[in-house]
Amino acid sequence: MKGIKFFYYFSLTGLLILYLFPGSLIGYLLYGDFGKQPDFIPNPIGTSINHALALFYLTILGLISSMRDKSFNLNIIFLISLSMILELSHYFIPNRSFEFLDLFGNLLGTLLAVFIIIFYKRYKKIL
Repeated sequence: MKGIKFFYYFSLTGLLILYLFPGSLIGYLLYGDFGKQPDFIPNPIGTSINHALALFYLTILGLISSMRDKSFNLNIIFLISLSMILELSHYFIPNRSFEFLDLFGNLLGTLLAVFIIIFYKRYKKIL
C-alpha cells in the first residue's frame, strides 16, 4: 500500500502543477507552445477525455491507497471537490480557460472511479 500511496501523492502533485500552471506545460514540451493543448486521444469532445482519464487515474489511486482507512469517505469528498476546483481555477489563471466539457470530464472520471471502487469494496466486503 505504501507504493500506491506514493504514486497517488506523486500523481496528485503532478496534476496540481499541470492544472495550475499558467499555460500548457505538456503543450510546451510537445509543441514548444504554452498555448496549445495536446489532444492525446482524438475524439469529438476534444481534450476533455484527457481530463476524465487523468482524474479517473488519480481517483483510483487515491481510493485504493485509503481503502481500509477511516479517511476513505473523506478522500472521496476531497477528490470530487478537487475535480471541480481544478477546472474552476481556470477562470483566474492567466492563459487558461474554463470549459464546461472539461469540468464534466473531471467529474465523469472521478465519479466513475468512485463507483468502481465502492462496488469493489461491497463485492469484496471490505468495510
